Amino acid sequence: MDFNISKEKLVTGIQTVQNAVSQKSSLPILSNVLIEAEKGIVKMTATDLDIGISFSTEATIETEGAITVPARKFFDIVKALPDGSPISVSMKKSNYVTIKSAKAQFRIIGLPKEEFPNLPVFKDQDSVSIEQKVLREMITLTDFAISRDDTRYVLNGTLLIVKEDTIILVATDGRRLATIEKKLGKKTLVDRAVIVPTKTTQEIKRVLGEEGDVQVKFSENQIMFEFPSSLVISRLIEGDYPSYKKVIPERAGSEVTVGRDDFLNATRRASIFTEQDSMAIKFSIKKKKMVIEKETPYIGKVTEEIEVDFTGKEDIDIGFNPRYLIDVLKNLEEDEIIFEVSDPTKPGVIRRGSEYTYVVLPMQLAE
Repeated sequence: MDFNISKEKLVTGIQTVQNAVSQKSSLPILSNVLIEAEKGIVKMTATDLDIGISFSTEATIETEGAITVPARKFFDIVKALPDGSPISVSMKKSNYVTIKSAKAQFRIIGLPKEEFPNLPVFKDQDSVSIEQKVLREMITLTDFAISRDDTRYVLNGTLLIVKEDTIILVATDGRRLATIEKKLGKKTLVDRAVIVPTKTTQEIKRVLGEEGDVQVKFSENQIMFEFPSSLVISRLIEGDYPSYKKVIPERAGSEVTVGRDDFLNATRRASIFTEQDSMAIKFSIKKKKMVIEKETPYIGKVTEEIEVDFTGKEDIDIGFNPRYLIDVLKNLEEDEIIFEVSDPTKPGVIRRGSEYTYVVLPMQLAE
């Protein structure tokens, strides 16, 4: 194997696949990255057996071949090489890989390609196509609600539903729920509901761009996201996701119309006085104003008033964890938010038309 490539392309490939490298495995090969040079293309692949990521880019191939090298050392070497100088990567014999750029030369010991696990093959008939920027928006508006509690394993991922011409993402941690629905470009025969792990969602979000489509392909227990120059393959979380539709309330009769920036910034300021055992912020909602207040013993008190338009018949005092509101408000782009609240004991709801819904449970206010 012998090829020449720019540092920029090699660094992009490294940054794309590096998070799939296993950090704690009894199999030494999983700490390596597979490098394949063939037909003018260099392909880099890493996997920890739960998630696999590949990246392909053009290069000048002198001799075709493949080898695996220690990922961390290879990454460190490439990033340390001079900017602007082409990089030569070659493997002659005994699995020794030479990396050269300008006057710098490294040699590291690799392992044969045959020891590296093969990524699964997917069939095209069970796949859908979606715009990258649309999928990015869907993930951005839901992934913050994924549970981090390992005892509720099925909630440690995003529910992805594809049916005919519709794709839906759902995430919940039991205290809040976010769901978004989009139309696909065309009707499909796919009818699947799968749970995508958190790490996979994070990697997809990192790879997603603003242009072009991504192909989503399904197998029995795995999923693949195929981009023009890379792909992400992941195991799925097994289990039954809760019936999320039962959690979404009917539209409330009382709504607060409020400027998103005002709501977000005032909530952020009030959150300064929260503590682990005192998270609830008080929202006092009246016809034309909302008072956001937090008082913490031995620390102090913050109060801020913002203008709103409230359609409820009676004033409401309700408590929320500020982080649960900040997470959604900072990711929405609308200038105004309609926040449905009807009772201090019932969930608050933010909707964006019929496609996006965010439900957040209230917290009991201290007497």
